[in-house]
This record gives sequence, structure tokens and C-alpha cells, in this order.
Amino acid sequence: MSHRSGSSSTLSAEGRRAFYEGHRSLALFMILVVFAAPFAGLYVAGLFGAVVGVLVSAAAYVLIPYLWNWLSE
Repeated sequence: MSHRSGSSSTLSAEGRRAFYEGHRSLALFMILVVFAAPFAGLYVAGLFGAVVGVLVSAAAYVLIPYLWNWLSE
């Protein structure tokens, strides 16, 4: 498996796919976060919390590969 360096490669859809294919346990964790965050927001703060949960989960899904590569350098 080859990891490309640079932020543009990890922020692209292909880069995210390759990252999550190479990090299966992190991919399973992100699936849990993406599905659980809106429900947690709904429980804590109602409809506004659900919207915030959706936005946070989407941002996490997109930014985790970038942050992981940044922290591992």
C-alpha cells in the first residue's frame, strides 16, 4: 500500500477511500461516529443538536485522513 503525501491527496475522494481501505479499524470507528453523532446531538440538544451532529460527523469523515497523516509525519 502506498501513501501519498500532501494535503490535497488526502482531501480528495480517492485519497479518503485509499486511506480508509488501509486503516480498517479506523474506518469502522468512523462509521460508528458518522451514524452516532446525529443521534447523540438529537438526544442532547434536540433538532439543532442533530444538525450539528450531522455537520460534525461529515467534517470528521473528511478531515480524519488529513489529520492522521499530519500527526504521523
